[in-house]
Amino acid sequence: MNALEQLLDYPFGDAMPGPGETMVVAPGEGSGLAPAVKWIRMSLPFALNHINLWLLRDEIDGRAGWTAVDCCISRDESKAQWERIFETQLDGLPILRVIVTHMHPDHIGLAYWLCARWNAPLWISATDYNAARMSSQSTTGFGGDSAADFFVSHGLADPDSVAKIRARANYYPAMVPDVPRTFRRMQEGDDIRIGGRAWRCISGYGHAPEHIALYCDALKVLISGDMMLPRISTNVSVYDIEPESDPLRQFLESIDKFKRLPEDTLTLPSHGKPFRGLHERIKQLHDHHRDRLAEVVEACERSPQSAADVLPVMFKRELDLHQTTFAMGEAVAHLHALWFTGKLRRERGADGVYRFAIA
Repeated sequence: MNALEQLLDYPFGDAMPGPGETMVVAPGEGSGLAPAVKWIRMSLPFALNHINLWLLRDEIDGRAGWTAVDCCISRDESKAQWERIFETQLDGLPILRVIVTHMHPDHIGLAYWLCARWNAPLWISATDYNAARMSSQSTTGFGGDSAADFFVSHGLADPDSVAKIRARANYYPAMVPDVPRTFRRMQEGDDIRIGGRAWRCISGYGHAPEHIALYCDALKVLISGDMMLPRISTNVSVYDIEPESDPLRQFLESIDKFKRLPEDTLTLPSHGKPFRGLHERIKQLHDHHRDRLAEVVEACERSPQSAADVLPVMFKRELDLHQTTFAMGEAVAHLHALWFTGKLRRERGADGVYRFAIA
């Protein structure tokens, strides 16, 4: 546990559910629907090797069952884990609805399968639904020529990496082969009744087009998705589809919404362990990005910098290709945050590469 984590409280310690199992994180006293929230942990084939999913005891139109929050990527291993959960963890009840916090593959990849399997509706923000549907049917945003050209314009020069990004035209559709054809829209301020309790939608920007976190005041539980993680900082990237965006500003403004919630809120993140210490974690994330911005400014004071130039400044560890693409997007996001506030100026060289210098 690092020094920052020691300032947070992990009420369940190192306990976590095994594959195909669940763990109760919020009992349902007084509601007649116990437990209120179950934790699922599924494996991912990346350096970030897991995702947390959630089951909320529910009742819709007089039918008892469960609401599932997030889905995992589409692959046989994930389906097998879900099937074991269906057999052993649902108390013989159906999945009544599928809520997806945002459109990234580990969250929406199996939504089409879960919704069809249980004839359950998909609930998601309209922005992320349309982004997922577009991305599952195209090569925009996460690989292919457009993504490669975007990274090249920000200084990525390694021919092997560029060639591999060009070859990843099927990156998103491979993990999200389809999405349901209909959805129910979630947006900021909506109250969703789940298991007789109100869960408020809190929109977030900078990580995904329109991420939706869910907060239940009765339980003092926040399902934070990727907007609030206890150990790692959420990826905040500029992508080729929106090449002049300012996602870091959007992200930092978004997480400040969580300051309105009680300090002792139990936060259920998509990666890492459930924790308390929400306000402390918000502060830590602001401090983290403030420090990265200061490092980028210092580098730009020495000489004009591309995003590729500041990778070793921002990321001290060795990066594989998967991590490099996220790191490049995040480096551009930090440069853009400084550019939009006038602290840096941008020029495009004769080689076609954008470089940033002190204004």
